[in-house]
Amino acid sequence: MTAAAIEATGLGKRYRRKGRWALRDCSFRIPQGRICALVGPNGAGKSTLLAQAAGLLPATEGGVRVLGEHPATARERIAYVAQDKPLYGQLTIRETLRMGQELNPGRWDQEGAERIVAEGRLDPGLRVRTLSGGQRTRVALALALGKRPELMLLDEPMADLDPLARHQLMGTLMAEAATHGTTVVISSHILTELEGTCDYLLLLDGGRIRLGGETEDLLTAHRLVTGPVRDLAPHTVVEARTTGRQLTALIRPDGPVGTDWQTSPPSLEELLLAHLRSEGAPDLLTPSAEHDDRAAVTA
Repeated sequence: MTAAAIEATGLGKRYRRKGRWALRDCSFRIPQGRICALVGPNGAGKSTLLAQAAGLLPATEGGVRVLGEHPATARERIAYVAQDKPLYGQLTIRETLRMGQELNPGRWDQEGAERIVAEGRLDPGLRVRTLSGGQRTRVALALALGKRPELMLLDEPMADLDPLARHQLMGTLMAEAATHGTTVVISSHILTELEGTCDYLLLLDGGRIRLGGETEDLLTAHRLVTGPVRDLAPHTVVEARTTGRQLTALIRPDGPVGTDWQTSPPSLEELLLAHLRSEGAPDLLTPSAEHDDRAAVTA
């Protein structure tokens, strides 16, 4: 089995001030070298999970290991870009990259970081506080990629970018991952952009992992079926809708599907939306996403 980039066992986080659990009993693994989409509705716990993997939030219960270590120990091997892209506003872009170089001696890729800035047509002499949201995002990603991390944790990194900039930066991320074997975990609401770029998936909903594993395996495990209204047993029904005398459903087949049914593979968007609309649908983790019970995981 491929070594894990992130492995969680019974991971939970409760915010006392809010009086609620943001995560509860999350157990999963992400193998190294994958491009993992972390998806889910607002408030599902995505930001909490990424911050815990980055070593910035302690777990209330259970724990998580990153690159085989406690997150705090592995911090030099991790790059984390939070939603608000925290940068020093008084510094120029050039000074920001110089700071990255000084904080990451021996690992820093100055040429790569400068290239990402240049692709955005940004003057290195501009102060960070004068930049737009999209420009700040580009600088934050330049810092993250310049660090040459083994694991990149990106929390909604493309939300404030225009479509062209999103396309360019996603291409850069994919190229970097392919060249250096970097594991990337990226949370996003833009489902159409994840399809075709991410080979691994975690669906987080209500503070728990509902789907996890290779994107292709998860898609293959489901079928869209259309046919006469009747009981679909023994198949597992994720979502079903009836229109007149016809039933359309997303199922996990348990054996052959009847010849009186039309079947087709779902798209990634269809798969995710069906699960999000059906809270009672059973969870599914492919073998590579199941955590190793033998591994001792401490917060």
